[in-house]
Amino acid sequence: MEDIIRTFFARYERLFAQALAGEAEMEKVAALYAPEFIAASPAGVKAGRNDDQLRQAMAQGYAHYRAIGTKKMTIREIRLSPMDALHCVAHVGWTALYDRSDAPEIAIEFEVHYLVQILDGTPRVFGWVTGDEEALLKQHGIV
Repeated sequence: MEDIIRTFFARYERLFAQALAGEAEMEKVAALYAPEFIAASPAGVKAGRNDDQLRQAMAQGYAHYRAIGTKKMTIREIRLSPMDALHCVAHVGWTALYDRSDAPEIAIEFEVHYLVQILDGTPRVFGWVTGDEEALLKQHGIV
């Protein structure tokens, strides 16, 4: 399971880098997610479907990241909490690098907890839990 998840998140990281470069392949990004998913943050819990609305929301999210100066998003570490042979929580530590025209670049570390299901050898995210991203960005003067 660990090798499959690490390979999966390496692909996730590469696709994120493409999106930050303005070259998002939304079909490949969407393929990382299950047909339905849940997301939890301090803003609440939401459920959604892997459809055109998700692709649009992700494209807008990538555009927002570029607009606030996000230059790079790299995985710092991955810890797994297996639940059974097909499911795990992947605790992914990210480091985001921001280019601020009026100040030096800044790196911000954060963690996202992804719920991952592996069916027929293919992992897909079916949920995630995040902290307060907006407050973190404000704290560091990004937004």
